[in-house]
Amino acid sequence: MSKHAPEMPIEVDSETGVWTTDALPMLYVPRHFFVNNHIGIEEELGPDRYAEILYKAGYKSAWHWCEKEAECHGIEGAAVFEHYMKRISQRGWGLFKIEELDLDNGTARVRLDHSAFVYVYGKVNRKVDYMFTGWFAGAIDQILAARGSAVRTVAEQVYSEAEEGHDHGLFVVKPL
Repeated sequence: MSKHAPEMPIEVDSETGVWTTDALPMLYVPRHFFVNNHIGIEEELGPDRYAEILYKAGYKSAWHWCEKEAECHGIEGAAVFEHYMKRISQRGWGLFKIEELDLDNGTARVRLDHSAFVYVYGKVNRKVDYMFTGWFAGAIDQILAARGSAVRTVAEQVYSEAEEGHDHGLFVVKPL
């Protein structure tokens, strides 16, 4: 396995210790720390309820991220979604690949390989990387709103690499 340095700019404020990439402050935490917290909350709430909460929070966060990054880099439309997939891949969540993107119709298909959640959970025959689902709808909806479109979307995970018979995850976005 080859390795390389991070491909995104990281600045650390000398006075506050705050890490920043592009236009937003960031946190750098070990994967096991984050996923163990995720598992603990899932055990208390159940995966379905936790997925609902994460969808809403992820949607809002993705909207905000795309808005700030579009402004920071002077990009719009598909370039914003492509930048988002690149950055979340670079931050270690997994490798996200856009298989289809049609902003005119409010649709997308995103493939996920090497999910941080699957690395911890393993093959458990259920979707474990549902945290990402709201991210895709939030990102697409922000891009659509910036284009003046009233179309809004919903995203769902079709399958996960944690399920038998799948070697990657798949998410789809479609209009409401």
